[in-house]
Amino acid sequence: MSKDQPGIFVRLLRGVWNALNFTRLLIFNLIFVIILIAFFVAMFGSRPALQSRTTLVLDPKGSIVEQYTIDPTQRALGNLAGEPPKEVQLRDVLRVIDTAAKDARIERLVLIPDEISGAGLATLHEIGNALDRFRAAGKEVVAVAGDMGQSQYLLAAHADKIMLDPDGAVVIEGLASYRSYFKDALDKLGVEVHLIKVGQYKSAAEPYVLNEASEASKEADRYWMGGIWQDYLAEVAGQRKIEVSAISDDIAHYDERVAAHQGDLAKLALEQKLVDQLATRADARKYLREKGVADGDEGFRQIDFKNYLGMLAPDGLAHFGSQVAVVVAQGEIVPGEQPPGRVGGRSAAQLVRAAREDNRVKAVVLRVDSPGGDAYSSELIRREIAQTRAAGKPVIVSMGDVAASGGYWIAMDGDEIWAEPTTITGSIGIFGLVLTVPDTLAKIGVHTDGIGTTPLAGTFDIRRPLSPQLESILNSVIRHGYDEFIGRVAKARKRTPEEIDAIAQGRVWSGSQAKERGLVDKLGGLGDAIASAAARAKLGSDYQVRYVEREPSTWERFLMSFGDSQTMTRIARAVGFSLPPGWIDRGEIAEIAGIVESLQNKRYGAFAHCFCELR
Repeated sequence: MSKDQPGIFVRLLRGVWNALNFTRLLIFNLIFVIILIAFFVAMFGSRPALQSRTTLVLDPKGSIVEQYTIDPTQRALGNLAGEPPKEVQLRDVLRVIDTAAKDARIERLVLIPDEISGAGLATLHEIGNALDRFRAAGKEVVAVAGDMGQSQYLLAAHADKIMLDPDGAVVIEGLASYRSYFKDALDKLGVEVHLIKVGQYKSAAEPYVLNEASEASKEADRYWMGGIWQDYLAEVAGQRKIEVSAISDDIAHYDERVAAHQGDLAKLALEQKLVDQLATRADARKYLREKGVADGDEGFRQIDFKNYLGMLAPDGLAHFGSQVAVVVAQGEIVPGEQPPGRVGGRSAAQLVRAAREDNRVKAVVLRVDSPGGDAYSSELIRREIAQTRAAGKPVIVSMGDVAASGGYWIAMDGDEIWAEPTTITGSIGIFGLVLTVPDTLAKIGVHTDGIGTTPLAGTFDIRRPLSPQLESILNSVIRHGYDEFIGRVAKARKRTPEEIDAIAQGRVWSGSQAKERGLVDKLGGLGDAIASAAARAKLGSDYQVRYVEREPSTWERFLMSFGDSQTMTRIARAVGFSLPPGWIDRGEIAEIAGIVESLQNKRYGAFAHCFCELR
């Protein structure tokens, strides 16, 4: 044996190490190959054909939105973790219902509304209309529910049969809009809030200067909320074939009704004819087995909403013919580039411009669901709408739940404006806020003094009281902004500024009320607006609908290709692997930053915003 040759013990250790290393690489490579094969099988393998007499189960979970506010990575990882994101796109719900109505293999639809946690009345009305179209095709809609609030019930009312759990309830309470008011709190802190507004009813900033709602605010809210509430009652009463007065009387004396039924809310709902039958989930499954086709010991032949959506060809996968482009403006209007869920002045304008410059696009639908926000950002978007019309492409506006203040600003230049009866719109007004804190600093012994080279220098310093000169300047700026707002609305709506001023003043209207006052052209949903756009562009029935949105990255495209079609689940099952729920902490989605973010690095801003949320 050579002196340089390792001993037998060292050679044994090396051999063992090499064997372990080889085994490790082999195992990892095998796992990779298995996952890769499973992925291609899941993506491209044949899927079981949908059988005849299948029941479509529609059970949206979470908020129903115009577009996802959760990015594709989070959505895909949430699906993999067994915690799908709590958002459903309205367009997907409508597409599934309308496709199923024409699908001979789908016999009925089961609606489970319990887990819908956020949806405006206009959104629910649009889905309700889709359920009516499904029923008009000769197919049954069955609602199966536990507890239902008035939002969930509005959808359930469109069913042929409503089955409520014996321990469940239907609670219809009415509409409310309450806000906190901070004047006393700010006074105690020594914060002075200076509100500059134009519009008697422009109440968005009242909480900072008052301790309670002004009478003008209450008057306006009472009117538009009353109109929307009457639309709600009429829709429910019409679907359930009961009198509006009966529903109103039951709500007014709900305490007496509950006491008379010894607190049994389910039996009360049955007596009020709000539901057709009290039934457990097991009872509902038995009914659906008898009406449809049995599957297994207790189940019935069914397909889930998301699985059915995954079977459909990707919406707008190929764009070769003439198109109607849909641009979504959902959320607060703020400056710059913004992700879905907010309307960026620059990013939204770029989307409209992209639709205008695309030769395949023959008409544009602007879908608005926004309470407004930054006035300048709203104007940037409006200009792109006007330029698109000037380029010869029709622009139709479709209002969702809210299209008020800045949301109306970006809508006013459309060839036509469509709204649902329960859309919240109007609020044509401008306001500005200036906060100063000289008294706050004085409370802790801090005082401010110095000089400026001009009377204007230092007037924006929040440590100093608001100067009369600056207040005069801001009043002039806000007045000019309001005049510009009503002037542009008057030009777009072919009215005089005086006529618009009479229905503006920051006042909020329902969609029906806005139509009566000429702020809206027609009542209808997104599908109506798209059909109108196609008709104006003379496209006949030969056109495609495409949503113009921010182009996803390559990685996002990869994730989206299977993130929403349950492919992640099929991959996990194919390799015999599952992850426990809750392994990903996605965190909470931040609420709108609103005025604070709109200011960015500026000392002052003008806002067209409507705090007109219903609870």
